[in-house]
Amino acid sequence: MKKVIRFLIRGLSIVLALAIVLVLVVLGIDARVASVGQDRVVTLDDAPAADCVIVPGAQVLANGTPSQMLKDRLDMALLYYNSGKTNRILVSGDNGQLDYNEVIVMRNYLLEQGVPIEAIFLDHAGFDTYDTMYRARDIFQVTKAVVVTQEFHLLRALYIGQKLGLDVTGIASDPRTYAGADYYRLREYFARVKAFLDCLFNARPTYLGEKIPITGDGRATLG
Repeated sequence: MKKVIRFLIRGLSIVLALAIVLVLVVLGIDARVASVGQDRVVTLDDAPAADCVIVPGAQVLANGTPSQMLKDRLDMALLYYNSGKTNRILVSGDNGQLDYNEVIVMRNYLLEQGVPIEAIFLDHAGFDTYDTMYRARDIFQVTKAVVVTQEFHLLRALYIGQKLGLDVTGIASDPRTYAGADYYRLREYFARVKAFLDCLFNARPTYLGEKIPITGDGRATLG
């Protein structure tokens, strides 16, 4: 019986040690991603000119309108666009299902605010932030971009962009506290680990495709 107890104690000690190591690794990666990203966050006034402003997707509602989080991203992107520092907006999101299309909702919102259709580029395969930034570089030929999203997400996007060789800065779009903020922050730990590994191993995005230079006409991306 004593041998069994000693065996169980030893096993539990090993499991606990591994768990502590895993937590430390996750926290270390989280801090690294945040540090790299934070160095590239600027205010709207200080944001440089760029090839485009990139707006990553978020939830859209069943009535065909952006969620509050997504609307805040688009509104900040509009402020940057209207400052005259870029003449292109790249919206990137999930269009993996016929009945769910983030980028069309984003485009429609921008059109309602007076952005010409040729200035709006749609990335239908931005299934995650890594795909968005990779495709911005390889499909849309972006070299210098301003990314607009909430700060918890922005730091990861900027980390990925920097690791992919893009000249990226970012503007945080956080005019309010969002429901589920604690959940988003918890999820971000794991998302940053994935981003770190994707960049480390130069992962390929879900889809690539033909090049559509951001300097061209956004109507080429309507699909």
